[in-house]
Amino acid sequence: MDNEANPDPEILFAYDDLRLRVSPFGASLRGLWRELDGAVAPIITGYSGRSNKAGGQGDVLIPFPGRVKDGQYTFDGHTYQMPRNDKDGPNAIHGFVRSQLWHVAEHRKNRITFVVDYAPDTKAYPAALQATVTYVLDESGMTCRFSVKNTGYKAAPVGVGFHPYFAVSDGLIDADTLHLPMQSVLEFGDALIPTGRVLSVENTAFDFTAPRVIGETKFNTCYADPVRDADGRTHIRFSSPETNRSITVWMDDSFGFLVLYSGDPLPESHRRRSLAIEPMTCGSDAFNHPEWGLVALPPGETFSGAWGVTVL
Repeated sequence: MDNEANPDPEILFAYDDLRLRVSPFGASLRGLWRELDGAVAPIITGYSGRSNKAGGQGDVLIPFPGRVKDGQYTFDGHTYQMPRNDKDGPNAIHGFVRSQLWHVAEHRKNRITFVVDYAPDTKAYPAALQATVTYVLDESGMTCRFSVKNTGYKAAPVGVGFHPYFAVSDGLIDADTLHLPMQSVLEFGDALIPTGRVLSVENTAFDFTAPRVIGETKFNTCYADPVRDADGRTHIRFSSPETNRSITVWMDDSFGFLVLYSGDPLPESHRRRSLAIEPMTCGSDAFNHPEWGLVALPPGETFSGAWGVTVL
């Protein structure tokens, strides 16, 4: 693979009837679909060529998912200022690595591993990191594993997130059914920044702790307090009565938060055509609310976890 000749390479691989497209650019997940009897059924909607990306499709979000208010935070007694790169307000958004070219460390028939190194920035971030993301296709579906190692000499604030969009039908998500066993949401204020309050979903429009139709619910919502099953995982079921297609998105116990995004501000071709189900190890603005799952990673230590999707 000649990354210099092709600055946006893409890799396609398969297992049985599943197909996966990824790219070293940002370690991005650019599509997952099923090919059966000549028919193609999207699972993770995506794109080919990064100029065609909409709404953060398939991005890897390290060392923080979501927004950091005003791009500013204090860690270990030092105040840092990150670039304010959020189009919706004067904030930092979604980490530093989604626009970097990652190295392909391993590529087998049904799996691939990407690695990237991030150097410390005295103004924006205190530590050096090495991030690894592995995508695997097998009989259980797709699994994504991550690890973040602190390769520097100072503690590092670390959160990890992923930004896939899922589809179970060919139309709008309004008629689809969602079961999301998460009990709270972060209250958002101006510019999609949390106010600091964590609210119960009970008896609200955002309560999907029992399966129900999405309807006209608009999501740009950060959920917390997941219910875990006996295997230690949280399972989110997304299905279509119309097509009888159904998937389960799972996340292990490294993930305590999740964002749902219905894409209402996106261009019409993407608006409510799929549902972003975004596993996150910490809440939005966790750099200013470390109690929301922020990891203070010591030098030499590694933080890891996994999420995936099962096609039913």
